[in-house]
This record gives sequence, C-alpha cells and structure tokens, in this order.
Amino acid sequence: MTGKSRPQMANLKGNLSTYGLTMVAVGACIGSGIFLSPALVAGYLSSPLWILLVWGLGMAHAVTGSLTFSELGSMFPKAGGQYAYFKEIYGPLVAFSFAWTMFVVMNGSAIAALALTFAKYTAFIVPLSNSGTLVLAASAIAVMAVINVLGTNFSDLAAKIFTGLKLAGLAMIIGIGLVLGSPTRTGFKLASATSSSTDPGLGLFAAFGLAFVGVYFSVGGWQHASYLAGEARDPRRTVPRAMILGAIIVGALYWLTNLGYLFLLPTDAIARSSGVAAEAIQTVLPFGATLIAVMIALSALGTVGINTYSVPRIFYALAGDGLFFKAFARVHPRFGTPANAIFLQCAWGIFLLFFWGTFADIITYLVFMDGIFMFLTGWGVIRLRKTRPEAERPYRTVGYPWIPILFLLMSAYFVGVTLIVKPVQALAAIGSLLIGWPFYFAFRARNRKAKERTA
Repeated sequence: MTGKSRPQMANLKGNLSTYGLTMVAVGACIGSGIFLSPALVAGYLSSPLWILLVWGLGMAHAVTGSLTFSELGSMFPKAGGQYAYFKEIYGPLVAFSFAWTMFVVMNGSAIAALALTFAKYTAFIVPLSNSGTLVLAASAIAVMAVINVLGTNFSDLAAKIFTGLKLAGLAMIIGIGLVLGSPTRTGFKLASATSSSTDPGLGLFAAFGLAFVGVYFSVGGWQHASYLAGEARDPRRTVPRAMILGAIIVGALYWLTNLGYLFLLPTDAIARSSGVAAEAIQTVLPFGATLIAVMIALSALGTVGINTYSVPRIFYALAGDGLFFKAFARVHPRFGTPANAIFLQCAWGIFLLFFWGTFADIITYLVFMDGIFMFLTGWGVIRLRKTRPEAERPYRTVGYPWIPILFLLMSAYFVGVTLIVKPVQALAAIGSLLIGWPFYFAFRARNRKAKERTA
C-alpha cells in the first residue's frame, strides 16, 4: 500500500470562541427531552419534592461531569472529544467502540428522532400526512448537513440562533409558570415526600432510577463542545469553560422549567400529558399551545444541526487513525470541514428515520450505552492521575477526587438500575457495541499489512 492510500488529515479551521462552544454545549442539551421527559418522570414520582430532586440530580451529574471532562479536554485538545480521550487512556479498541456506537446507535438515532420531532410539531401548525412528515424530517436532516458542510462560521451562527430561540422559549415557560401559575391550585407541596410508580411493586430506589432515565436523556449533550476542540480558539481554555458553563446553564434552566410546570399543572396531569409544555402554558394562555409547538419544532431542528455539526468529528478522527472507513477522513477542499463524515452520518440518520419511523422505544438503550462511556470517561481522569502524574494539566478538576467519584457513582447508579429494570434495552445496546468489533479487527489488520508493505 502506498502512502496515498492512507487518508491525509488536513487541519480543521480554528474559528470557535468560548461563546460559540458554550452555545453548542447548551444547544446540544436542549432538544426535545425537556418537553417530553417530565411526563415520564412524573409517571414514576408523584411528589413535587422527588421530581425536583431527580432534576437536581441531573444538574449535579451534568456539572460534575463537565468539571471532570474538562481536565481531559485541557490535556488532549484534539478533534473527536471522548474518542481522543479513550484512545489516550484505554487504547484504540475502547476508542473505536465509542465511535462505532455513536455512529450506529446514539447519534444516528438522535438525529432521526429529533428531526421527526421537528416534523411532527410542524405538522401541528401545518397539517401533514404521515409520509409528508417523514419527508419533511428527512429534508431537515439534509438541510442541516449542507449548512454544516459550508463551514464552522455558518454552523456557529446557526447554533447561536437556534440556541437563543430555545433559551427564549424556556424563559417563557419559567416566567409564565412562576408569575401566572399557582402552586395552591396545582397542589404543589414540597413537604409531601411520598413516591408512586406506574408499577405498585416498584420501590423508591428503582422508581427514582427510572425517572432519571428521562432526566439523563434531557441533560445530556454538554460534552459536544469537546468534539470541536480541533476547531476552537485556544482549546485548552475555551473547551473546559464551554462545557462547564453549558452544564450549569442547562441544569439550572431545566430545574426552573420543571418548577414552572409544577406551578401550572398537578403532577398527575403532567404524568398523563403527551405535550406537557403546551398543556401547561394553555392553562393560563389559550394560544399557548401554538407558541410552544413552534418553539419545540425550532428547538428540535436546532439540535439536529448541532448533532450533525459536532459528532461527525469523532468519525473524522477515527478514520484518520485508519480505524474507520477512509472516506470519513476527507476534508472539503474549500470549506475545511469533514464533509464526508457529515453527509454519511446524516444519510444513516435518514435511513433510520424511514426504517423505524419513531425512536421512542430505543431511548432507554441509547442512554444506557452513553452512561457506560460517561463512566469510562470519569474513571479515565482518576486513572491518568496515577499513570501520568507529571502530564501537563492546564485545567485540573475542582474538588478532585471527590467530584469525579460523585460523577462515577451517579453514572453507575443509572447504568445499574437500567440493566436490572430494563434488561432488554440494556442488552440490545451491548449487542450493538459488540457488532462493531469485527470491523475494528479488520481495520487493524488492514493497517498492519500496509505497514509491512511500506517497511
């Protein structure tokens, strides 16, 4: 094999500021989860106290996670985020496993589900048939792919605009809920510490863990800022700041948003709701449902853009190591973006969109796998402190080792409860991971032969 057969890694353009990366971190979190998950949470926990506690746990998980991740982000300011971290900490197999599941399961499914959310809420305003809804969702993915290929300046601007709209929408829910809502009317009492579940035999420990599935799905995404380290200005500073700021902003907003919901609707009504944001606002503003539908549609569309913007950099980095299909490593000659990685990920997302139609049934197994890799990332910080104590760390995790340990305990709790209570989804996620291993060994064998020929 000649030197030309190994993809040449061109440099990505470094245009992103702390503000732009923070908007990516915030925008990646605020998708459709905050508008769907409260019903799931209230279905397991009937008390406002426990509902606010589980959302508080979600904020704590995001903040401790961002503080932990940021040490790795300052040590390894490379494109690919967790992929780059895993390669340094555990070696290529774990790094490949993460990237494989991101492509096949997590990001492909997220893009399809978010695009479908955008299309369905658009159909609430402009009636569409089922096929028309799917076509609109696929079109949204394609448009976002083109925008992201045009360059980080376009993508950065789009992230800022859509994230600003999402923040304004959440501010509206919080403001209306706290100002026009009535805790007396909804029976809001923090003193009530009882918990109920759709399953009468489910204890508080399991119910709290299952409620956390919806919270985890909603607050995840702040780590997307690390995927763009290769395109950031001064990444050793901007990436940690963006992840920490993003986690704090989203955690606080989600907690206040749920407080607003509880001021507008009783917990049993939230549990029965298929569109809690619209129904909550409609209790005090008759036209609220339409406004919220517009907000959710734009929120989902913006998150489609961010997922097609940041995650393909993982596949770009993986292909550059010779551990993925070579086409993913090619950079657009004019725009300086990983165009092939973006287009191929979006094409896979469109395939999943038409193949499944909906992804509600795979959310649990999606976040189960994400939880495993979150745990491995947190453990990696502790492992590197022991194996590379003299390595340069421009940012060191505040409160070490207790902050990483707390993050690990929360991640292990979530993964353990999901495995015990939802074994089908958990085992399906593990199976999806293992399917990728033959490809890994095939890529490794190809690289080994290439080195032997050039030796």
